[in-house]
Amino acid sequence: MTESSGVPLRVVSYNVHGQRDDVAALAAVVRGAAPDVVIVQEGPRRFRWRHKSAALAESFGLVVAGGGLPAMGNLLLTSLRVRVLATRCRQFPLTPGRHLRGAAYADCVVPGGARFTLAGSHLSTDPAERPGQAALFKRELDAAATPVVAGADLNEGPDGPAWAAVAHGLTDAAVAADRADRLTYSCADPRRRIDALFVDPRITVVDYDVVDTAQTRRASDHFPVLVDLLLPVTG
Repeated sequence: MTESSGVPLRVVSYNVHGQRDDVAALAAVVRGAAPDVVIVQEGPRRFRWRHKSAALAESFGLVVAGGGLPAMGNLLLTSLRVRVLATRCRQFPLTPGRHLRGAAYADCVVPGGARFTLAGSHLSTDPAERPGQAALFKRELDAAATPVVAGADLNEGPDGPAWAAVAHGLTDAAVAADRADRLTYSCADPRRRIDALFVDPRITVVDYDVVDTAQTRRASDHFPVLVDLLLPVTG
């Protein structure tokens, strides 16, 4: 696909660490990227989560599309360029003694006739629990009626079984851009690529970056993943 045959979409996937770090830097990072959509992990999921989600979106210059408490902190934010047609959330089965996890999904359209399914999840830190969560996340991705744009903190690298399950049949944006050596965690000691953006093979990856700056090192314990895409016109 050539650039003229697709509809551009700028995506940020970002574990915001529960907004426990420099929130002014966090807002500046996202505003500076000027994304069309942001897939948030560790967003608001407790008391007054709706208000907090709206406030986070406003700080980014965006609006809430879906997620929050029903998706266990996975939050989908969009610019006004993106129209949200439908949303849904999933909560994964709880393992006693572990944190409840989930996923958020939104069916979207942008001017130019491009429809897509936006999705986000944050898998467990427990290697025994992750594959089952990955399978549930992937089931919804496979069932999507439009091309998928899925961001996740997988809590494991590309050699892990949960990563492989989610990635199957999709394009790893970092690999497509030949930047799989860019590490996403932690900001204090970058050593792992555990945050990823996966897209339908019909979507073209134009550019990919893991934004490592003094500002992003203050904003969270994860670096944001910034990707420019070209969406196919789906009619």
